Amino acid sequence: MRVALGLSYNGSSYEGWQSQLSGNTIQDRLEHALGQFTAQQFRVNCAGRTDAGVHGLMQVVHFDTLLERDEASWVRGTNAFLPRDIAVQWARHMPGDFHSRGSAIARRYAYVLLESPVRPSVEAGRVGWVYRPMDGAAIERAAAYLVGEHDFSSFRAAQCQAKSPVKTLTRITVSRRGPYWRFEFEANAFLHHMIRNIMGCLVSVGQGAHSPEWILEVLAARDRDAAAPTFSPDGLYFMGPVYEDRFALPTGAPAYDWLP
Repeated sequence: MRVALGLSYNGSSYEGWQSQLSGNTIQDRLEHALGQFTAQQFRVNCAGRTDAGVHGLMQVVHFDTLLERDEASWVRGTNAFLPRDIAVQWARHMPGDFHSRGSAIARRYAYVLLESPVRPSVEAGRVGWVYRPMDGAAIERAAAYLVGEHDFSSFRAAQCQAKSPVKTLTRITVSRRGPYWRFEFEANAFLHHMIRNIMGCLVSVGQGAHSPEWILEVLAARDRDAAAPTFSPDGLYFMGPVYEDRFALPTGAPAYDWLP
């Protein structure tokens, strides 16, 4: 039986998604909880790896098992052994051709940014921060140049293992609520640190260090040195993958509405 889980987590205390010798990753904690619940060993596959400090609103994982449990039991039983900042939101029994990563046709991220003279406190670790005012119109003009199919080499981390730097960004939306900015990104796939590197450039444009058209120069350069420094992971959220309707998986999580 193939089981898919929807997972949410605050990544502030963890070394990212992927299993490490330290055991302090989201994958390690989830696999340990599944083992405690079932007295068996598990290895899970995820829709998209997240780095240290990055949060997940609807990470999707799958695994195969001979155990028979109802969907609600997978949720309650696994959550009983997870730390308070990681929670399974739902479970579904899936057909054998479903793969949490391979079946995804798109992925979505959000970045939440606080614009304030004073650094975050209550929301520390959950939002990025800028202390200079930003120009929303300039940011939206710059973001529009990134939508479409491009070679995103200038926004690619040196350790990125993707076979091609060419990706299709289908959507970037920018909104503001009080001092909080929310950037949403959707693409067929993302390169390592791609969003954080884009955020560094958009913030630079928003604060007037560059014109919106500078983004075109950065894209054309296909060189990481042409772009702004990598932005903080604190405000980055993996909103989850997008699948074909036939899989009938949830498309959102309660925390979607909690973000500014």
